[in-house]
Parts: sequence; structure tokens; C-alpha cells
Amino acid sequence: MRKIIPFLIMILIPAVSAIIIIQQTKRLGEGAKVDLDTNFTHVCSVDHSKFDILNADFKTGPEVTKACLSCHNGRGAELMATSHWQWSREEYLKGKGVVPLGKKNILNNFCIGISSSEATCTRCHIGYGWTDKTFDFSKESNIDCLVCHDNTETYQKDRGVGGLPKADVDLSYVARNIGLPKRANCGVCHFWGGGGNNVKHGDLDKAMLDCSRKVDVHMGTDGMDMSCVDCHTAENHKILGKAYALSSENKDRATCTQCHTEEPHIDQLLNEHTLRIACQTCHIPTYAKGNSTKMIWDWSTAGELDEHGEAQHWNDQDGNHKYMSIKGTFVYDDNVVPEYYWFNGTANHHLIEEKIDTTNLPLQMNTLYGSYISKDSSSNAVSKIWPVKVHRGKQIYDSKNLTLIQPKLWDKEKGKGAYWTDFDWDIASRKGMEYIGMDYSGEYDFIETEMYWPLNHQVAEKEKSLKCKDCHVRENGRLAKINDFYMPGRDRIATLDLIGYILIILTILGVIAHTYFRIKYRRTCFFDEPSDKE
Repeated sequence: MRKIIPFLIMILIPAVSAIIIIQQTKRLGEGAKVDLDTNFTHVCSVDHSKFDILNADFKTGPEVTKACLSCHNGRGAELMATSHWQWSREEYLKGKGVVPLGKKNILNNFCIGISSSEATCTRCHIGYGWTDKTFDFSKESNIDCLVCHDNTETYQKDRGVGGLPKADVDLSYVARNIGLPKRANCGVCHFWGGGGNNVKHGDLDKAMLDCSRKVDVHMGTDGMDMSCVDCHTAENHKILGKAYALSSENKDRATCTQCHTEEPHIDQLLNEHTLRIACQTCHIPTYAKGNSTKMIWDWSTAGELDEHGEAQHWNDQDGNHKYMSIKGTFVYDDNVVPEYYWFNGTANHHLIEEKIDTTNLPLQMNTLYGSYISKDSSSNAVSKIWPVKVHRGKQIYDSKNLTLIQPKLWDKEKGKGAYWTDFDWDIASRKGMEYIGMDYSGEYDFIETEMYWPLNHQVAEKEKSLKCKDCHVRENGRLAKINDFYMPGRDRIATLDLIGYILIILTILGVIAHTYFRIKYRRTCFFDEPSDKE
């Protein structure tokens, strides 16, 4: 028996350890259970069709708004204080102080900016009649209540009229059938921003109006069937969740922990990962799953007309825009693997009046702050690794003044200097810069730019989330470019490797020596039967 016990110990200990390791590995990636019976259905408790005031024959949107505000008094004033109405907010930028940030004044590398083209860009504004800078933001009747509260899905804004509804919309019918916002209300702007479906964000597209769990585990109609407002909750019309590409401060965010808590996993090791890794990093392994998203926009190729002097337009094999005379060349992609960056929730933005450093290109239209070591004093959170869509562009700038250019892009008539009708960059630049009160030297060129869009939507089913091997590998791991910290399984330290090799060699030599002496002096081994002398 004394001979058997040591061998059993030698066999059982490794076996038990292996079982524990296997069971622990199986648990990696398993999330906390989610109650799929949770009811996210929103039912409006008021039947607006029974209100006499809404049974009028409405001819214009402002007439509907006046009727709405006759009961919902005070709502107009609170809504006009929001960024959805102002398209701007006062925020702090490091080194620049408190500045207004928003669609009003921040340029992007998609449609560039709205100034001098408001009549068409404001189709996504929650107002009526914003055609130029004389728009009255203090006039409550300019508020468009229907664009957010229409439940008929028949309400549509027209092109080029500053956000007014189409002439064939039955305003009376819509006004009697309103309620809490649905996906379509939010998606009409947020899915189609930047000039087309899924152009900007990459993780917000029309597929999410009616998708499966494979596209988005939260919004899948075969799963939790959630709506935008389940996460983007509102108080006094101030909605949680700001686009990181147009904000700088880490506040009023919509976060995963609103529902999932700070320790959402069964496995504590995964919970420890969330200290420095955003939930989105593992749970959004790819984006643009329903429709392709625009990855590159090159304005420098715009303006190529056919033999009749007419604008051209052709698509790629998947039906995405490939070239448009009014906008240039595009590159789309789907099921895109994100790029990864440290991010602490704060950001910087390139202001149009800032000088461009041509020795440091591409120009960063926005900069995500964060690193492994530092914690920005303006952020309430440590940096975490985030998945990001990076949109790369080439856009017009003043090559003498070294500033970006806001060109005049749209006008309903030719001869007014708009690029989309007259195809003259010089005139369009002069008109646009004059409109915003900035100097234009008369010299222009095109410059490479980058813009960063942290991902938050199209969350995968937990079985499709990233696994250990996606990051903790020697080559081609997800986090290969984030190399300012040591990652087990990926990184190597020569000194530690040498120590490890020496320990392995010493261990082998020790086993050999131990075996040799056990055989040579086996008569005195502890598991031999005691002699008669004992």
C-alpha cells in the first residue's frame, strides 16, 4: 500500500488540476443570465385620437405643434434647451476652454458641415424652416413634435425645405396617432446620417428596424426586441447618450452598466477584465453586420462629369455608392473588424479656425483621449480599450491659410455657387467661408483626415463574443496594435523567457537526478517495506 499511495497522489493531483482548468475555461465568455421575459414594450396610456383639438384639419407642421403644446405646456421650453434642438452644446476642450460643439460648427470628414447648406441638411433636425442662419431657435412653433412621436410610420420630411414635412403627409392622421418614439423615429436620422444608410456610425443602420439577434442581441425581434429609448432614456426631453464623435466630456452617457451592473459575468476573471476593457470590445466583434458602412470618402475625385456635362453616379457590386460626381469616391465594407484604442470618455475636436500641422497627417478630426498609464483629469473614468470605427477621408482645405474649408455644397438652383450644382471648388469655397465669416485665400487642396466613432450597437450573442484566443496570441491578435502594456500569451520579455527556460532545464535535471538516486538507493526509499531490523 505504501508503494501505491505516492503514485496515486502523483496521478490524481495533475488530473484534478486539469479538470479544474477545463471547467474554468468553459466558463470564460459565459455572461450573467439575462431575464428574457423582461417586458420592454411601451404602451401609450393616452389615446390622442379622442382629443378634439387633434381632430382638426392641419395644413402645416407648426399648426400641429401649437395644438400639442396647448396641453403639453412647458415641453417646448425644455426641448429647446437640448442638443437635439440646438445642434450644439457648451463643452470643455483641453487647451481650448469651453466652446460650442455640435453639427452647427464642427466639421466632419463625411458631408463636411451644414453651414450654407442648412436647407437640405436640416431634414434631420427636429424643427421646421431652418434654411439659413436666420432660423429662430426661440420660437416654439418651429418645433417638430411629429418626427419623434409619429407612430404611423407615414411621416416624412421633404428635401431642401429646412425640415418641413412632405406635402402628401396627412398631418391630421399622424397627429391623432402619436406616442413614445419607436425605432423608426430615431432611425430616420441616426441610421441615415451622413448622406445614406449606415454611412457614419457603422453600427446603426436600417437593418435594425427589424433584425434578428444575430445582428443585435438587444434589438433582435426574435429576442429582447428592445427599442432605442429603453437604453437612451430621457428626462425633460434630455436624452442619455451622446455621439462620442461630437462630444468631449464624459457625462450623460448611455452605458451597459445601466442594466448589467459593474460585475455582469459569472466568472470573476472576466469581471476583472472590465476594469480596463469596455464591454463593447468583447461583445461587438464585428460591425456593419446588416448593411455595409462607408470606410473611406475621397472628395478630391469629385466633379467628373459625362460627355453631356451631367453628374455621374455608379455603385459597386453590392449596390453601395462607389462614385458620385457631387461627392467623390467611396469605399464600403461589411462585417468589419473594429480597430482598438484606449479611451477614457473624453475627446478633442479640430475646430475650423485652428491651423493645420501639415507635418502631422492624417489630420485628426477628433481625438479620443486615453492610455494604459495615464488618467485624464477631465474624465471620471480610467481608460479602457474600446472598439472603434475609423473613417478615413480626403477633404478640401485652404492650402495657404492652413485651415479646413466649409464649402457651400447645396442649393436648389444652379449658378448660386453650390458645388453640387456648379462643380467649382473655388467658388463653393469662397461662398461657404464667406457665409461663416472666415477668410479664404483662394488657394485650396485636399488633405487626408481621420475621424473616430466608438462602437456601441450591434452587440453579438454571447456565443459570438470574443474568446481568450482572439487577443492572447502571439500573432494577429485583436489587440496587436495596443502594445503599451504586457499581455499574457501575446507578449514576450527576453529576461523572463530566459529565466523560464532555465527553470525548465533545472526541473528536468532535477527529475533525472531524483530518478537516478531513487533507483540507485531504492532499498532506502520511503515506500519500501521495512526490514526485519526495523
